[in-house]
Amino acid sequence: MSPRVKLIFNPRADRGRSSDLKTSVQHILDKHEGAEWSTTEYHTHAIELAEQAARDGFDIIVAIGGDGTVHEVINGLMRVPEDQRPLLGSVPIGSGNDFSANVGVAEEIEAALERVFNGETKTIDIGLVTDGSGRSEYWNNTIGIGFDAAVTVYSYEITRLQGFTLYLWAVIKTIFLHHHAPRMKIITDQEEIDNNVLMFVAGNGPREGGGFHVAPDAIFDDGLFHYAMIENVSRPMMFRLIPEVMNGTHGRFKPVRMGHFSELQLTSEEPVTIHLDGEVFAGFDSTVTEIQIKVLPNALRIVV
Repeated sequence: MSPRVKLIFNPRADRGRSSDLKTSVQHILDKHEGAEWSTTEYHTHAIELAEQAARDGFDIIVAIGGDGTVHEVINGLMRVPEDQRPLLGSVPIGSGNDFSANVGVAEEIEAALERVFNGETKTIDIGLVTDGSGRSEYWNNTIGIGFDAAVTVYSYEITRLQGFTLYLWAVIKTIFLHHHAPRMKIITDQEEIDNNVLMFVAGNGPREGGGFHVAPDAIFDDGLFHYAMIENVSRPMMFRLIPEVMNGTHGRFKPVRMGHFSELQLTSEEPVTIHLDGEVFAGFDSTVTEIQIKVLPNALRIVV
């Protein structure tokens, strides 16, 4: 018997460039005895749709969109007990598609959808972040604090670019407009850090921002998050680091610190900006000065 498949489609992914996708892939669905299609209507709607689909007994929930859509679907799936949690599928049509690239989802839309029905299954870790007020959210690919999160905020303002070019331009804009390194105390199960921090990024996979290899050693199923931290460096030094971060070679520079953890507690002397998988958790109006991060090992099964 064919699996019950729920497709959750974000028509605003990639700035709305894929709004007519349903018609172009219908022949694949027909070949596999169909699937139920739902379209998101507002921000966070995919969370609700994914949770309901899981409780309704669907076997596979597919995020058709970018990293933000996957992020929402995962937050919906994580609301149900583990023994009721269906498989996650992904069809990448967003601007960055970093999660899909990191776990091995096919880049071509039809190939990715075909694998929903006949791909291999993997188990991945999931992250949970909780701020000082008790607000919690799951994440699957990257959490960025400081500079990295400001890049995310600025990327929302860019409408005429896409993919890696979009994020590169947002990085350049951030270097000029949001170059700030508050004092932070970071305690993990491995070490303690007390320093002025321009950027702290923890990755469940190596790539973010459409192709920046910020956490090159990160693996989705090792029970660890790998991080890259940049101290208070000059603007010219940040420009110097851009090509290194693209290639994942930034760890060789003295102001860059690399490591890993399974649990982390961060306290900042000033409020910090935070993104989760490219979704803003705390923006420029942030009041967040404390967060905790922990790994939930083998929390989700995916099909690729």
